[in-house]
Amino acid sequence: MRKFLYIILPIIICFLVRFTASYFQSESIQTWYPTLSKPEITPPNIAFPIAWSIIYLCMGISIGLILNSKEKSKKNLTLLFVIQLFFNFTWSISFFYLQNPLLGFINIILLDIAVLYYAFKCYPTQKMSGVLFVPYILWLILATYLNAYILIYN
Repeated sequence: MRKFLYIILPIIICFLVRFTASYFQSESIQTWYPTLSKPEITPPNIAFPIAWSIIYLCMGISIGLILNSKEKSKKNLTLLFVIQLFFNFTWSISFFYLQNPLLGFINIILLDIAVLYYAFKCYPTQKMSGVLFVPYILWLILATYLNAYILIYN
């Protein structure tokens, strides 16, 4: 039962972060974001909640595997996870709620670093935890590009 809780609770926490962030960004997504100049490779709006649902599920499982492990670095990896989750949440606030692409760009660069660092630190001891961050990393590459484009062209 404990192993199950160490998987399900992080997943729930990740989705709570998602839903909280969506509360802060919902108005801007409806009013501000559509007015911005965006690159042609911008995914359709429906892709965002689908992608983020998959990413948050993978994130929760990733840290759940760490929590279930006997790794000596479990506390450090958990701290890295919390740091990247913090930057994940604050990006929504800085970019959408504050409608500030510059602050969002600074935030997403910090998020990129935190996510890559977490994934690379996990991989040697908990390979699956690192691999589960690959969709997140790929999505962040796109998100960072979109944020940079919006910053430059708006």
